[in-house]
Amino acid sequence: MKEYKSEEEFLKDYNPNEFDRLSLTTDILIFSVSDGLQENYRKLNEKHFSVLLVKRDTYPFKDKWCLPGGFIRIDEEIEDAAKRILEDEANIKNIYLEQLYTYSNPNRDPRMRVISTSYMALIDKNKLTNSISKKASWFNIFVLEDKEEINVTLDNGNETIKFKLKKILSSRTAENYKYEIIENDKLAFDHALVIATGISRLKNKIEYTDIVFNMMPKYFTLGELQQVYEVILGKKLLDPAFRRIIANKVEKTEKMKTGGGHRPSVLFRYKNND
Repeated sequence: MKEYKSEEEFLKDYNPNEFDRLSLTTDILIFSVSDGLQENYRKLNEKHFSVLLVKRDTYPFKDKWCLPGGFIRIDEEIEDAAKRILEDEANIKNIYLEQLYTYSNPNRDPRMRVISTSYMALIDKNKLTNSISKKASWFNIFVLEDKEEINVTLDNGNETIKFKLKKILSSRTAENYKYEIIENDKLAFDHALVIATGISRLKNKIEYTDIVFNMMPKYFTLGELQQVYEVILGKKLLDPAFRRIIANKVEKTEKMKTGGGHRPSVLFRYKNND
């Protein structure tokens, strides 16, 4: 190997074509919780945990569903690319984003070597000021999970998507899992992995962080907030356990929720809300 006396000398000889090339993309996993229909008007509306998908109109994976995503431009940061793509593909902006995971399987994209950095976004649908893109649709999420597998069903009322993943324990002390796709019929690329990873991340963070309030309206009842925790965690919470989780996160207001056949309920707000 040639030895160089200076960086200038090294750069003069440097040939980038000696290295294999790859492309970078970003994919954005957008979660929300919204009200469903409730036949008994005296009960709270049922909550639905949902994800936003976009139907592809080009190859590869034409007519299959995917997460909003795209290639990162040569002159932009990855997070800036994610924000741009959210606005271009889903007509959504100014929402919570956190980096989720980087996917680098050499065969994840049939076109070329593509590495994707995924982001998780959380939103209250009621705060959307614009209609989402015509290519995009919200799918309700239904999860069945055991020690070995996770089965996910996505449904938007017109179409159902199902996929199954094998759980691979990556850390015994933290009980962290990686996933391997076993069955997948309608999702493009490796986006089944992204969705499963995001669900796991959200479940793990919801009890010890304030992340859930990115999906809540400014004012809410404790019953409504408990429903959101339960639909994301996929289990019922005993009232004492729930109250411990949210004890230092919410504050009571003087506002009341009335109507809809319910008794008036006190409205709360997130303590750190601006």
